This record gives sequence, structure tokens and C-alpha cells, in this order.
Amino acid sequence: MDPVIIVFLAALLTAVATGLGPLPFMIWRSMSPKTVSICNGIAAGMMLAASFSLLQEGINLSAIRTIGGLLGGFVFIAIAHAVIERHGNFQIGDIQGADALKVLMIVGIMTLHSAAEGIGVGVAYAGEDSLGTFITAAIAVHNIPEGLAIALVLVPRGAKVWQAVGWSIFSSLPQPLLAVPAFMFVSFFAPFLPFGLGLAAGAMIWMTLSELIPEALENAGSPMIASAVTMAIAGMLLFELLLRTV
Repeated sequence: MDPVIIVFLAALLTAVATGLGPLPFMIWRSMSPKTVSICNGIAAGMMLAASFSLLQEGINLSAIRTIGGLLGGFVFIAIAHAVIERHGNFQIGDIQGADALKVLMIVGIMTLHSAAEGIGVGVAYAGEDSLGTFITAAIAVHNIPEGLAIALVLVPRGAKVWQAVGWSIFSSLPQPLLAVPAFMFVSFFAPFLPFGLGLAAGAMIWMTLSELIPEALENAGSPMIASAVTMAIAGMLLFELLLRTV
């Protein structure tokens, strides 16, 4: 089979895997305000853990570019938030107003994250044969909890489970779209990878601290939210450790 097709199908698999994350909500739908706050805390912890991993991976490639991307992500998401908020009331499906703003921001940030991962898949396949397969499998499995993090924000705000699945897969579409050109033109795309990793991490950290954690504290005490965030970070880091040892 043509190597380009193999790379595209591999990256497409990682995108589809993201859609598995929201499936637990098919049996868990009704939530109290306190439960919604805890969901926000868990999502915040998962996003922070993902940010740590992105920064570590980027620094291993280029510390300066990663830090530049981190600052760029902060500036980008802060400006985007201000511009979107200025437009006032808007709607995404059945979700309106401030909730719709958060949904848009979360999906947008995860899409940025996926763009960096797509470049990573393409660059990996351009190297050793086994490296591309390993990176694809790792990202596919890693995308499942990322889909769950998206669902933790969408479903409590009124999105249906199938909508959460759709948005989760949509957020990962940059992976197959960017993996192929990164594979074909690796010398051009490789230098941008650490910047992209830092960019996604900066946006995720800003969103977590600016939106998710403050909202989580509205209906639950700080010790409970701190526990949810800490346990989610520990769970994600343990998940990645297990992934690396398999």
C-alpha cells in the first residue's frame, strides 16, 4: 500500500479514537450542579496533565521554540476569548451564551492540540518504520481520555452524547489532515513541532485557569475541586506512564 495512504489511515484512526471518550455518558446523563462542578475539575486536571506532557515533549525537541509557543498560545487564546466574548450571545446547537463560548473554546483548543499531534504522526512515519506505528498507537489511546475531557465540558451543558462524540472527532481531524504533508515534507514541518506543542499547552493552561476551575468552584468547595484536579492529573500521568511501558 502507498505509504501516504498508510499515514493518512493511521492518523485517521487516532481521530476516530477520540470519539470513544464521550461514550461513558451514554449511561450517565443526569447531573446535579455539584457533579457538573466536579466534572469541570476533572476536565481541568486532564487538560493540565496533557499540557505538562506537551511541554515535556516540546522541550526535548527545542526548549526555546516550546517556550515561544507557550507564550504564543497564551496570547492567542486570550485575544480569541476577548473577541468571541465581545460578540455577545451566540449558540452552538442547543447550547447558548457563556456555555456556548466555553464549548467553542474547548473544542478550538483541542483542535490546536490535535494539529501538533498530526505533525508528530507524520514526522514519526518519516523516521524509523516502527516509530510511526508506536506513535500512532500511543496517540490513539491517549485521545480517548481527551475525548472524555471534551465530553466533561459539553454534556453537562446540554450537549447530547452523539454531539460530544462528533465534536471530539472533529477536534482531532487536523491529525489526518496534517500528518500526510508532515510525512511528505518532514524537513519543513519538523521545526514547527515544538512551537505547536507549546502553543497547544499555553492555550490549554489559560483556558483551565481562566474558565474551568473558576466555574468548578461555583457549586463545590475548593478542597473537593482541588482533589478532583489532583486526582485527574495523577490519573492522566499514570495512564501515560503505562502507555510508555507497554
